[in-house]
Amino acid sequence: MANKKLSAWEKVEIARNPNRKTSMDYIEEIFDEFIELHGDRNFRDDKAICCGLARIGSQNYTVIAQQKGRSTKENIQRNFGMPNPESYRKAIRFMKQAEKFNRPVITFIDTKGAYPGVGAEERGQGEAIAKSMFEMLKLKVPVIAIIIGEGSSGGALAIGVANKVLMLENAIYSILSPEGYSSILWKDGTRYKEAAEKMRLTAQDLYDLNIIDKIIKEPKGEENESFFKIANNLKNEIKKSINEMKSLNYSELINNRYYKFRKIGMGE
Repeated sequence: MANKKLSAWEKVEIARNPNRKTSMDYIEEIFDEFIELHGDRNFRDDKAICCGLARIGSQNYTVIAQQKGRSTKENIQRNFGMPNPESYRKAIRFMKQAEKFNRPVITFIDTKGAYPGVGAEERGQGEAIAKSMFEMLKLKVPVIAIIIGEGSSGGALAIGVANKVLMLENAIYSILSPEGYSSILWKDGTRYKEAAEKMRLTAQDLYDLNIIDKIIKEPKGEENESFFKIANNLKNEIKKSINEMKSLNYSELINNRYYKFRKIGMGE
């Protein structure tokens, strides 16, 4: 009997599942070593984004990852995975460091959006998101973005300007939540399931639209066994992609990134 195709809303629910593996789960499994680094050297260390140095074999990387918590205490500490502007400024700091030392940048996207609080706006949330995208666009090193769960709004795109964008099969990527879309477009927040279908936020939709480059399958079965397979596939894809991009000079890397997102913006 064929497997039932999941609706867009069912994929939203999977992506939001509080038991879904987080960025740190993948980082610990994919990389041989990871050392977390802290702070934006301006305000504080915001824990909604983790940054650090990582290694697979002899290849070093800079990792930038949005991180949700599991328990209530962890979620408060991580601000439910919703970054403040200091998170994006921390990310920019380590992107520039990666460029200085010629390390590829790997980002993990998993957020319902940037934090919309008054303090975040006072400290320049919009500017921090725009600056992060601007700096990513002109990085002279390879950049890979991986959408592992819920990727929503500019808060996700802020670390998503990459040469290659990978996406897990049951992750989502969108301009805002289906609830928000429904409320704004139809003035009816109850039509979120219909909104999810119209938004084309699933991995298959985004692959068909050339917004992402590859879908990483999520095999069914026992949770941990499935996770190890996904992590191993991601590891292999990272190694393969970086090897392919090693032959490109920095002008080619920048142009590749620039025209990729220009095409998306122009709807080509």
